[in-house]
Amino acid sequence: MQLNLEKVKNIYMIGIKGVGMTMLAQYLHSLGKNISGSDTPEVFMTDKVLKSCDIEVYEKFDKKNIKKGIDLVIYSTAYNEKDNEEVAKAIGSKIKTMTYAEALGSVFNQSYGIAVAGSHGKTTTSAWLAYVLNGAGKEPSAMIGSYVPQFEGASITGKSDYLVIEADEYQNKLKYFDPKIALLNNIDYDHPDYFPTQDDYNYVFIDFIKKISARGFLVANFDDPTIRRVSYVNSKCKVISYGIDESADYIAYDISEKDGTQYFKVKMGVSFDDEADELSDNSLGDFSIKLIGKHNIYNALAVIAACIELGLDLFSIRKYLGEFRGTSRRMDVLGTYRGAVIIDDYAHHPTEIKTTLEAIKKSYIGKNIITVFHPHTFTRTKGFFDDFVESFKNTDELIVLDIYGSAREEQGGVHSRDLVKAIKEQGENIKIKHIPTLEKCSKYL
Repeated sequence: MQLNLEKVKNIYMIGIKGVGMTMLAQYLHSLGKNISGSDTPEVFMTDKVLKSCDIEVYEKFDKKNIKKGIDLVIYSTAYNEKDNEEVAKAIGSKIKTMTYAEALGSVFNQSYGIAVAGSHGKTTTSAWLAYVLNGAGKEPSAMIGSYVPQFEGASITGKSDYLVIEADEYQNKLKYFDPKIALLNNIDYDHPDYFPTQDDYNYVFIDFIKKISARGFLVANFDDPTIRRVSYVNSKCKVISYGIDESADYIAYDISEKDGTQYFKVKMGVSFDDEADELSDNSLGDFSIKLIGKHNIYNALAVIAACIELGLDLFSIRKYLGEFRGTSRRMDVLGTYRGAVIIDDYAHHPTEIKTTLEAIKKSYIGKNIITVFHPHTFTRTKGFFDDFVESFKNTDELIVLDIYGSAREEQGGVHSRDLVKAIKEQGENIKIKHIPTLEKCSKYL
């Protein structure tokens, strides 16, 4: 479905507080569109972005909000015409309606689209890429699935045709995107409520790879075995690989960390010669980043590879890569309280939890680590139960809150107490307890 933005002025967005909807709302607002929308009265992390744009938000779904003069209604897939009276009225009227994914895809496909996809690291990598491109004078637009402090929001609007987006695979939203360039971080089975099997999940990414323009390129993490297996055979475009591995086009090595900064070297993937060291023809030299964790070395490599392929000079890449400070809720250091460093992270998949805790343990050597885990969705908790049990070995104390269920799923079938019991039975030297709510948890801490 094609969206002609020149013919649209007044846009109403149902479920506007969701991170994807908010980034789209901010972007459309920056183009001069009149944006309003609705959602629940619950406080969201996106509220400050919407408020900063002076976007009117009705905190109640009411069909009376669908008024004359609205040119387009965009609605979150969390809602449909059966359970939301606003969606029902919009679809039943002559107003043009689109789902969030349809609208984002339509905007993206009319630009020189750069999509960052994968199970983990999409938010950080897409924001990082946009930040470096912007700093280097490429003037991209971008839509990111989180608040980016250096953007003062979830999107930026530039003068060039470049549009960087975080491309989410859930509900196969990838089918709406036809990228000129794609970055693929990893493929790690997730969203069991929508994808019954690992193969079902993998096929979504394979189909996505097939759609990349033949004139474009794919930047692929070849340390991920699934990506290594499926990239070349399914691509009609150039494939550029990266990894902490000898058989990749861009390779990170000599990795170290000091005082919250990671240092590493990058070389072009020929055979490594210990004698040649950094002065060899294939060396790109030294880089440093302010984000901790091995996963952020991978994210940085993806950005470096994409930027070099887009013609950016090494000085600019090195400078702006090192300046980037991350996004909200991705290893986000909120401050200190009575000597304790408070870190907020959105990790909700077993792999993400392991990666985050490993990075924190390595960076905060000798510190006592207390982890508060808020499981997200019953289907994910049940589907990856055994993996969750194994995910907390790098914490000293673990508090598990009640599961935060999705409105789209059947509640129950597993409980946080089951997770606590299973972790205790592992015999790990971890102090662990179940506390139902955030309020009770804050009092305990």
